[in-house]
Amino acid sequence: MHGFSKRRAHTQDESNIQLSEQGGVRALHLGNSMVQSAMRLTAPNDLELTYTRYMMGFMLFHSNPENILMIGLGGGSLAKFVYHRLPRTKTTVIEINPQIVAMARNYFFVPADDQRLQVIIGEGEDYVASHPASADVLMIDGFDDGCQVSSLCSQDFYNRTRETLKKKGVLVVNLLSRDKGLQEYLRRIENSFGGHVITMAAEARGNLIVFAFKQNPGKLAWEELRERAKKLEAEFALPFPEYVKKLRRGKTL
Repeated sequence: MHGFSKRRAHTQDESNIQLSEQGGVRALHLGNSMVQSAMRLTAPNDLELTYTRYMMGFMLFHSNPENILMIGLGGGSLAKFVYHRLPRTKTTVIEINPQIVAMARNYFFVPADDQRLQVIIGEGEDYVASHPASADVLMIDGFDDGCQVSSLCSQDFYNRTRETLKKKGVLVVNLLSRDKGLQEYLRRIENSFGGHVITMAAEARGNLIVFAFKQNPGKLAWEELRERAKKLEAEFALPFPEYVKKLRRGKTL
């Protein structure tokens, strides 16, 4: 499983957090042997795991976000990438477990808080509910023992994520294609966002990335997306043209 395991404070202690290193890659494990986050030691600010690279596909639709809100820190791969590659973007990360924050900073080189990065220890759903119209992009990557954290995939939560986004905001959700609740989660997101949803399979039987739009982005001009993808690939060294090929439109797009 490639997904950040966001556990409740009463079910996770320091003994559940483990590190491993193999082939020059440092990995974070939470509660089991599955890799939750990974970093190549020779390229600590790059995105090592496939699903994290695909989550950056939101840039096809919102390439210059002013504010990004992330729920779940893990090893901080996405937070670091945004911090180092999008210098005009301010990132706020909500993480429930202070030990995860310490591990991310001590072993995965997540920068200290400053004007462009703030890591807050708290409940993601509470922060979302109390910060309307605050984020251009909201990224949700929350798992508990291989399943979505229930509070981060309810209909009410997805309704609130839409309220947290600014006018042209984008929600980005990491789901697992083999999760038995997948179709229900997709239905809830489509309900909350009026069907303005696009999905993208990062791996055949692995992660499914969902992009949901607060406003209908209009009829997607695929030729324009392909041109944009070429420019983004040249700038960020991520396979944006591949992303375009894998996009699957929702009901209203």
